[in-house]
Amino acid sequence: MPMGQLTQVLRDVNPEKDPRLLVGPQTVDDAGVVLLGPADGLECEVALVQTVDYFPPVLDDPYLYGAVAAANSLSDVYAMGGRPVSALNLAGFPADFDEEWVREIFRGGFDKVKEAGAVIAGGHTVISAEPLFGFAVTGLVNRDKVAANAGAKPGDRLVLTKPLGMGTMTTAGKFQKVSLDEVRAAAQIMATLNDRAAAAMNMVNAHACTDITGFGLMGHARNIAAGSGVTLQFEAALLPIYPGALELARSGVVSGGSGRNRASLGNTARVADGVDEALSSTRRPRGAC
Repeated sequence: MPMGQLTQVLRDVNPEKDPRLLVGPQTVDDAGVVLLGPADGLECEVALVQTVDYFPPVLDDPYLYGAVAAANSLSDVYAMGGRPVSALNLAGFPADFDEEWVREIFRGGFDKVKEAGAVIAGGHTVISAEPLFGFAVTGLVNRDKVAANAGAKPGDRLVLTKPLGMGTMTTAGKFQKVSLDEVRAAAQIMATLNDRAAAAMNMVNAHACTDITGFGLMGHARNIAAGSGVTLQFEAALLPIYPGALELARSGVVSGGSGRNRASLGNTARVADGVDEALSSTRRPRGAC
């Protein structure tokens, strides 16, 4: 759902703030953080990070699709400064979908969850019109290390941990504008866990973090800015772009969500004169921190 439409819907249905909810839907963050303690029958306080994410295929390799979907789900926990503990699988496939492809999708996803040190605790599958795959992930985070998207402060330096342009690369793959090997190389970056990035972030006590996925770099930056009451400024020449993505964007190959994201931003984002128009269509990879 486009960010603008989602924000409008949530404006009227957001639940009242509960004192146990450290991070909730009010700031359109990557995951929720719930604090449990003596009132819940525990001897000490425990902060749970909870998130759910699933989406249709972004590439034709079933194993990599499963791995990318899992990395994307796990990344929401890392973006909060947490550590994944368990995952519940969410999957939907057409009734006549190839069983070997289903097996490979599950294998890719389960391998990635295992790599993260989390366990598969169960899941749910349905018959759907198109393939859908992802996870609901629960993690743990030190209450003092929660990196919500509403904590940015004036003077903070912005750090990107992966290159921009994965949406363009996967779209180019769908339209056979690039080779399968080129798409697979990009997908390997998308499937890379953000565990080390999260560990580094916790070491330096970062004020804020977000997992840049469906809303793109500018959309997620907008959420940080709105939640933190600050303005974010990017220097276009310093943005890391995946090799070949900018050239593809210049030729009109962009992800389907890029136009919706730009429309949702309205007047909240400004692009300086002289900045390459293609940069405003370039998105970061799923699972980037």
